[in-house]
Amino acid sequence: HLTSSFIHSFIHSHSFLCLYSIMKAAQYSSFSSPIEIKNIPRPTLSSPSSSSSSSDDEDAVILQVLATGVCRSDWHGWKGHDDDIKQHGLPFTPGHELSGVIVEKGSKVGANKNVDVDVDDNDNDNDKNGGAKIHMRKSLEIGDRVAVPFILSCGHCVECNVNSKPTVCLHQEQPGFTLHGSFAEYVKIPRAERNLRHIPDGVGFVEAAALGCRFTTAFRAVVQQGLCLDLTKVNNNKNTATDNNDNNEPLASSSWWKRKKVVAIFGCGGLGLSCIMIGKAFQSEGNITSIIAVDISTKALKKAKELGADYVINANDLPSSSSVKERVLELTNGMGAEISIDAAGFTKTCENALHCTRRGCRMVQVGLPIGSTRPPQIDMGLVAAREIEIVGSHGFAAVDLPSLLNLVKAGRLDVKKLIEKEVTLEEGVQALMNMDNESPLGMTMITKFGISGPCKL
Repeated sequence: HLTSSFIHSFIHSHSFLCLYSIMKAAQYSSFSSPIEIKNIPRPTLSSPSSSSSSSDDEDAVILQVLATGVCRSDWHGWKGHDDDIKQHGLPFTPGHELSGVIVEKGSKVGANKNVDVDVDDNDNDNDKNGGAKIHMRKSLEIGDRVAVPFILSCGHCVECNVNSKPTVCLHQEQPGFTLHGSFAEYVKIPRAERNLRHIPDGVGFVEAAALGCRFTTAFRAVVQQGLCLDLTKVNNNKNTATDNNDNNEPLASSSWWKRKKVVAIFGCGGLGLSCIMIGKAFQSEGNITSIIAVDISTKALKKAKELGADYVINANDLPSSSSVKERVLELTNGMGAEISIDAAGFTKTCENALHCTRRGCRMVQVGLPIGSTRPPQIDMGLVAAREIEIVGSHGFAAVDLPSLLNLVKAGRLDVKKLIEKEVTLEEGVQALMNMDNESPLGMTMITKFGISGPCKL
């Protein structure tokens, strides 16, 4: 891994000060048309690090992208399924799972040496926060290695500032959807101080980028919306959740934390497999007794088993759609799963997840239902009679990103198990377009972008 001192020295050297005026990027000019590799103007900030910066650029940075993932969501955007991209307009650069190095920053970035607090849930010091250490995080500087969550919340709307729900920010920005994305050598990221987080030593750019969408989304779905674990209440010495509970979520009580749970995950694509790995990583804290994986692909279920699923169900091998429910009931002593997660967004995965949820327990909807032939038929009478909670899950809050990065650093979450290959920008574009005909299980990470030019002094 590149050390921070090396990066700082390189960026302040004469070689780096020779900034490139154009860069290599992948763009499409119409939906479903071939994605082309182009030389386009490199993003810049108006008068960086000065009081004359425009309001749009004051809190922005320019990142040199060192790793970015190829995600099914990028394919949906390219196919014209995303309204944000339509509103942005074409041509458009995809990509939203990224990490990189700060090469320029706006005047407000780094103005305060300590900008906020983060929770280090891997610190072993016992304190009033139940074992999770609260500390100030450092401001951003040129040369810093950073990870980027795909939701860039504003921090000012009622959801961010009053309700502490940045995942449903009213004015959120998203690289690769509302903004040009990371299939490029450089990308402009606004609201940087609020949303970017330092990559700790021992975690590489590829691993940090791999967290950007699938693992962060899975983390929120499983840990926060499903298990209802508050990371500030997790006592790492005992490796269980404490009884001190200030969370007002209906199921976020000490009795729920202590309860033994079966987690059933419907859909074993990239998101579903990430949910399995997150569930396995928090098996002790969440009192998870077993993980059930459901899919129609033998290959996907084999991978699910490798990553930690205790039981797998191939829906295609069963005589009817109701047989999935019957099989889950068989595996749970006729009760159903305490937490059912639809990680695919298909009509059947949603319906099956609901019908397999135990009475008085929780279903999490995290898969996005894009392109389904019909909407799911939700029996609200069943929901009411069984007191089933249906909870949505979207994205991930930047404040929690250090917790996930530290899981990787500590070896509790090995994201490399889902990384299939590292490729060039051209190969990554081809992999995205190939999703027309295939659904790869492993992650394709773009790490080779080419050389920009010409050099402009």
